[in-house]
Amino acid sequence: MEKTELKEQLKRQIIQFLNLTDLTPADIKDEEPLFGDGLGLDSIDSLELVVLLKREYGITIQDPRQGRKILVDVNTLADYIQEHGKK
Repeated sequence: MEKTELKEQLKRQIIQFLNLTDLTPADIKDEEPLFGDGLGLDSIDSLELVVLLKREYGITIQDPRQGRKILVDVNTLADYIQEHGKK
């Protein structure tokens, strides 16, 4: 899958999995931080994103430090999925 398409899919999945019904994919910028001052996600949301990665892309994150490096923004997620996700 092309990276642009993957990023759009990720945005739709983030909205769906985290029940962010007041957002559209256009509201989420590729480089916007997912946590803190960016999108404003919290630790519960990070667990949901880990489940999303496992269910949709076959990626298992067991080390919280690894998760912090992956769950930065949409760009970082897409890069990691392209490199490590199921083909």
